[in-house]
Amino acid sequence: MPKIDIAALPIKTGSSYPGHRAALMGDRSQIGLGDPSGITQFGVNLVTLGPGALSSLRHWHEQQDEFLMVTQGVCTLIDDTGETELVTGDCAAFPAGDPNGHHLVNKSDKDAVFLVVGTRTATEVGYYSDEDMMVTVENGAYHFTRKDGSDLD
Repeated sequence: MPKIDIAALPIKTGSSYPGHRAALMGDRSQIGLGDPSGITQFGVNLVTLGPGALSSLRHWHEQQDEFLMVTQGVCTLIDDTGETELVTGDCAAFPAGDPNGHHLVNKSDKDAVFLVVGTRTATEVGYYSDEDMMVTVENGAYHFTRKDGSDLD
């Protein structure tokens, strides 16, 4: 397997969240490692959270597993059970269908970096724990609605 030149890959900033929700992520960026390497069965991203940044809104997936490992710094995992500090080398897993909404927050004054691996499915539904919002994904297109399916905002 050829070495992946991470420095040559594009850095994605911003968020796909609609409206004011996108700004809530703060200084978050990610580098997609799965697509450039030809991997098709799961996604792989290297995510950097600047001080105060969120990985996402608290969420859970119907069909997709998620696994992450902190590779630099300190992240705070926030889920339905509370807050857990994750340091370099710590891992967390979120099985598909488990409605334990989760996300990471960088509460430190230095960058934090984590590797996240997740199942790829042609379709998916995700739910946001702290907002009346869900997302449906089909062929890479995201559609955000209220949990009852009605339009947002």
